[in-house]
Amino acid sequence: MKRALPILGSLAGLVLLFSATYTVRETEQAIITQFGEPVGGAVNEPGLHFKLPFIHRVSRFDQRWLPWDGDANQITTRDKKFIWVDTYARWRISDPLLFFQSVRDERGAQSRLDDIIDGETRNAVATYDLIEIVRITNRDFELTEDLVSFANEEAVREIEFGRNGITRTILEKASEITPSFGIELVDIRIKRLNYVEEVRAKVYERMISERQRIAERSRSEGEGRAAEVRGQRERELKSIESEAFRQAEEVRGRADAEASGIYARAYQRDPDFYRFMKSLETYRTALDDGVTLVIGSDSEFLDFLRRSR
Repeated sequence: MKRALPILGSLAGLVLLFSATYTVRETEQAIITQFGEPVGGAVNEPGLHFKLPFIHRVSRFDQRWLPWDGDANQITTRDKKFIWVDTYARWRISDPLLFFQSVRDERGAQSRLDDIIDGETRNAVATYDLIEIVRITNRDFELTEDLVSFANEEAVREIEFGRNGITRTILEKASEITPSFGIELVDIRIKRLNYVEEVRAKVYERMISERQRIAERSRSEGEGRAAEVRGQRERELKSIESEAFRQAEEVRGRADAEASGIYARAYQRDPDFYRFMKSLETYRTALDDGVTLVIGSDSEFLDFLRRSR
């Protein structure tokens, strides 16, 4: 029993020591509470610190920049356009004591930021036309052929503030409220803009009809071009056939002339044999098989056969 007392005393001392100390990391800041109420100021220095054991409790908070990502809200612009606006922001805990007293923890801070940023976003968007929220600069508006029907005077007019100016306004207004909760805002951005479902469906229908119109026009132009190509092909084909026919006729004419010359020279060498061959050729082409030929006594062919004997 005597030996156990020192061991128990040592264990009690260790427990007391551990409960009387705490550490703060480089990315943390802390406050000490006693029965739920803050005691002293914020602890921002990293390292080992001391507190009353079993009485004081340590609440730690991140001192880095934290993300806030809000839900998309349906807002009406000044020119009565119904859109969804999705925003995000970056914030940090600038006063841990005030932060703990007002919102307790990060979950409470996120809820409070929802109210502040969403409210200021709604006020800002409702103050400007849609074109101011969509565009950032006054660079030249490049209109492609398929966007000409969507362009109007409002779409191409110059903007005065632009999206960046509107987000700066939201940041300035929200930053006037958040310090009362120990929160510092550093940036607010519009992440996404979109029409509401009813308007978006009509826009899609208009885009589809416009694409169909362009497709029909392209198809018509293609068919016209195809007809032009076919006509040109027919003209070229007829030209080639005409030229080929002319060359063939020239060749045929030269061949006939050459054949006539040969016939003439053959006729001059043996006129009787030539007349005989021409008679045979005439009979061959003029008479069918099985035809009986009756030749008169004064026939040249008969006369030729008699002399040939």
